[in-house]
Amino acid sequence: MKSQKDLIVITGGAGGIGTACAKAFKDNHLIITDYSQEMVDEAVENLKDEGYKVSGIACDITSQDDIAKLIDFVNKSGSFKALIHTAGVSGTVKDLKKIFTIDLIATEYLVDAFYEIAQEGSVAILLSSMMAHSVEPNPEYDDALRNPQKDDSFDIVSKFTEGNSNLMYDYAKRGVQLLSVKHVGKWGQKKARIVTVSPGVIETEMALKAAEEHPERMEMIKKATPLQRNGKPEDVVGIIKFLASNQASFITGTDILVDGGVIHNIKKM
Repeated sequence: MKSQKDLIVITGGAGGIGTACAKAFKDNHLIITDYSQEMVDEAVENLKDEGYKVSGIACDITSQDDIAKLIDFVNKSGSFKALIHTAGVSGTVKDLKKIFTIDLIATEYLVDAFYEIAQEGSVAILLSSMMAHSVEPNPEYDDALRNPQKDDSFDIVSKFTEGNSNLMYDYAKRGVQLLSVKHVGKWGQKKARIVTVSPGVIETEMALKAAEEHPERMEMIKKATPLQRNGKPEDVVGIIKFLASNQASFITGTDILVDGGVIHNIKKM
């Protein structure tokens, strides 16, 4: 194992953007985590067959006990370099509390837990969404999004989502961005970084499912995209690999949009 910090931890690593991210870090020791041990084992074996140095552990990111086990696994595996947090659910879930819990509360659980093992040069890269940029700043719900673990935060945000699971997803992903800003100073004291990446429509299994359920909307977004196409996982992976590198050592507390420019047109609709 390298003497330098080389551990890349990827949540949601058994599929979609998570798997694509893993394939970009062949020079590092990878730790794959997802909610199913069977899925993790399959992803690990596939990567090992391709010559990657990789191990894995199942983790329910809504469970702080599970996250503690993940942190212990990371500590025993080497020196922590980067958390790439891709795990989450979309508005297709239709359960507002589940979306809020998985996409936002669990994200702060991870940020808190990985802070404890962060060191100089470590970075947390959190996946937000271009749709977070469609939610206007508002102190009435922003404080709740910034502090999702408070007892009344879900109820406060829910009032603005009108029972719409897609809207709850948008708000939760705005919350992810606010968490980055909230924690940037604390991470900075360790000379560690925290950033968010906001993908647009990326052709993963989740996006294809959304396209099936909302074909007209998805086609409308594609036509409104200045680059006239949907994104590919590698479009996001390139940014994430850069953010995890030392070349990005002065980038923290910010969000990078990877959406082909479409959010500017969506806001006008």
